[in-house]
Amino acid sequence: MSSVLVSGASIAGPALAFWLRRHGFDVTVVEKSHALRGGGYPIDIRGTALGVVERMGLLPRLREAHVHTRQLTFLNADGSLVASIRPESLTRSDDRDLEVRRGDLAEILYSTVRDDVEFLFDNTIVAMTEHSGGVDVTFRSGLQRTYDHVIGADGLHSAVRALTFGPEEQFHRYLGYCFAGFTMPNHLGLTREGLMWNEPGRSATLYAVGSGESVHGFLSFTRSEAPFGAFRDPEAQRELVATTFAGAGWEVPRMVAAMREADDLFFDTVSQIHLPRWSSGRVALVGDAAYAPSFLTGQGSSLALVGAYVLAGHLATSDHAYDAYEREIRPFAEANQGLVEEGNAQLFPGTPEALAARNAALRELTTVPADVPRPEHSALTLPEFGSLTP
Repeated sequence: MSSVLVSGASIAGPALAFWLRRHGFDVTVVEKSHALRGGGYPIDIRGTALGVVERMGLLPRLREAHVHTRQLTFLNADGSLVASIRPESLTRSDDRDLEVRRGDLAEILYSTVRDDVEFLFDNTIVAMTEHSGGVDVTFRSGLQRTYDHVIGADGLHSAVRALTFGPEEQFHRYLGYCFAGFTMPNHLGLTREGLMWNEPGRSATLYAVGSGESVHGFLSFTRSEAPFGAFRDPEAQRELVATTFAGAGWEVPRMVAAMREADDLFFDTVSQIHLPRWSSGRVALVGDAAYAPSFLTGQGSSLALVGAYVLAGHLATSDHAYDAYEREIRPFAEANQGLVEEGNAQLFPGTPEALAARNAALRELTTVPADVPRPEHSALTLPEFGSLTP
């Protein structure tokens, strides 16, 4: 039985572990966090990815976890109303599309494999040496093992990618925005709705998935250069966000204070990853580690789910698995990365002119567009990989 080490236990990692086990591989997943991250902001599952979760048998559970947002309200810098609309008015979607909290998707995926896959939490890969018999891996804990394959499913700032291909900066395409997400008290009593405040280059959002005592807070802003030095420094992240939003009105001071105290702060850039190749020898990448599209496309999780399915299938059936995986997925990934311009002006206008144009468009948006899904979402037909282990 071939052994595979998967780095990352968010979305791509557990999805890949599921399909690898179904194909008969011995799988270990290593995750730097001490446990799964629960809750989190809503993410989308669309198009081809719906076929993947259906084949996994997870569609009913994900439909139960679907977030039903009833309205989005956009506010001026002084907190006055710009427009209040139904979310469907902003999207070209299919009525089958799913929106679930990121942590709910991660937990559902984990629950499908935890009894059949070894998980090493609070650990990470620090060194790899490839040879004819496999890949020797050294973990942060000091543990050393050898695997037939190593797959990096460890996100935008992938450690596996850095060890295999070099520093992130050469593959990181920064799109000009940073964001901080965190949980805070629902002091406004929001229910299944979102409030978005904007100034040119600064945005603050409160998003209530249900009607509970907490909401998701998001602080987003433009910045000329990616803050690479802050990616692994939470205090530097908090200080950067607080400094950027100094003097802002509405609920922003309360949000900044909550961000400073939050124990679930998630800070990152709005960026893409572009690599000339996603594998080297016995090591490969999947999901954001290989082809992050940025959350402006809404396709990160969907690409991860599809990529995991295809990669596992080719590892089980192809003599040149990584080449076959890349030939199949790269056009799909690049088409979805190309969606990035669509979300940009709508969510985060960077200039007074762009903000005024966005607000004018919102005020005139009175009807829900017909369900015309983006063709990029379904641009790949899922291949078949033969019989699987139940």
